[in-house]
Amino acid sequence: MNPWLNGLFAIWADAGHWVSWVNAPAEVPEGDLCFILNCSKLVKPDVLSRNTHNLVIHASDLPKGKGWSPWTWLIVEGSNEIPLTLFEAEASVDSGVIYLQKWVQFKGDELIDEIRKTLAEEMVKMCQQFVEDYPDIVQQGRVQVGPESYYPRRCPANSALDPDKSISQQFNLLRVVDNDRYPAFFEHNGCRYVLKIEKSYA
Repeated sequence: MNPWLNGLFAIWADAGHWVSWVNAPAEVPEGDLCFILNCSKLVKPDVLSRNTHNLVIHASDLPKGKGWSPWTWLIVEGSNEIPLTLFEAEASVDSGVIYLQKWVQFKGDELIDEIRKTLAEEMVKMCQQFVEDYPDIVQQGRVQVGPESYYPRRCPANSALDPDKSISQQFNLLRVVDNDRYPAFFEHNGCRYVLKIEKSYA
């Protein structure tokens, strides 16, 4: 999210809002709205109490897809329509009142950096919309209903390819591997081989 936040903060500052950007829950100041974006840590109740509203954007149709890396799992599962849900952070993970939702449509050829960029841009728009519509938007909030599901944390082992399957069969997995942090790999005859993927624009 970081490359897209400076522009958002500039818009808010120009509108007369006081904006603070922190990188750890313990640093959160008191205020009206706290946007918790791409935070991998659980924010404790004493930190949540510092602001009137604490907002999270999760890439799933809550209460389905709670947990870790939801859009990555959805792409691997074959979905090209990724839901973004802006909701109130609560002590219980991914359980708060929903204020905004939108669905982002992909074509199916995008790789991880393209997906990240598109989702980040849409998340910024949602944050901006919440602020513009605040406080009336709070009255439009709705509680989560329906069956819950949870995604586990992804790890490097989730980038494993099956050498007996085709590239086409595993392309959705290739779309979400990170060439530097968790590249695709396969094992063959006792050896591990790493594959890196990039889109050619030639």
